[in-house]
Order: sequence, then C-alpha cells, then structure tokens
Amino acid sequence: MAGAAAETAPERTARPWLSPLNQRRLQNFRANRRGYWSLWIFLVLFVLSLFSEWIANDKPVLVSYKGEILFPVVVAYPEEKFGGFYAVTDYRDPVIQDEINAHGWMIWPPVRYSYRTVNNAIPEAAPTKPSWLYDVKTRCNQYPQGAADPNCVVGNWNWLGTDDQ
Repeated sequence: MAGAAAETAPERTARPWLSPLNQRRLQNFRANRRGYWSLWIFLVLFVLSLFSEWIANDKPVLVSYKGEILFPVVVAYPEEKFGGFYAVTDYRDPVIQDEINAHGWMIWPPVRYSYRTVNNAIPEAAPTKPSWLYDVKTRCNQYPQGAADPNCVVGNWNWLGTDDQ
C-alpha cells in the first residue's frame, strides 16, 4: 500500500521563474527596442560609475614605497609618510612624486584628475581650449622637461577645457 500511494502522488513541477502575466510584461518590454537598449546602456554606465575612482582620480591606485604596498584611493595617507609636512598628500606634487619614484613606484588611473582637481598650469589665459587641440610642445611647456617630461602623458591632459576653472 505504501508503494502505491507513493506512485500516485502528483509530481511537483518546478514553478516558472515569472508568472504568465510578468512573462508577458517582460516580452512587451523587450519588444520596445528603445527602452530595452536604454536599460542596457544605463546598466553599463552604472557599472562604470562604480569603478570611477579607479578610472579618474588625482591619487595613484597603488603605491609601493620602501617595500610597503599602499592604496591611496582607499586610504588617505599623510604626506609625512613620504617625507613631507602636510596632513593630506598631494600626489601630483613633483617633490612627492620624486620621493616615491626614488623608493618605489606608483600606478596611476588612466585619467589623473578627480572632480575637484584644478589645473593651474595652463598654456594660455583661462578659459582655455581642451589640451588635445594644442600641439605637444604647447601642451607640455609647463613641465620642467617640456615634451620629454614623464608627467606629460595623456592622463594629464585637460580633455574638456574645464579643469582650469
């Protein structure tokens, strides 16, 4: 008897992921191409914004200094750690950069400006045009070694012409 009862018990089928009504709603949303692609573009931009500190920042992502690995994007280290005097480290300062490069290395984000960085070394009076419109000599003349200076890189350019204000 126990075997017969087990055989006649209805099989449990897996519940669908969505109800039929919600499946129809999803199908209608996917049929709306503009809304569907807008969702995907929004999601890509949202994920990129989560990594914005590692894409554009005026602090290095990773610093090796005297055998110690530091993460300036995550932790605010005082300048006295690198031989300076201030409470907040300005990693764009040539003295701090030389000190770190003499005793280690830095990995910078692709864009070396944050939202609050002001570029005071501009080639002409403000407001200036974007750096990519200048030739290399004009763009890099504020650096000590000119166009050969290691700091005259793509990440230090004034891309939109708004970093000087």
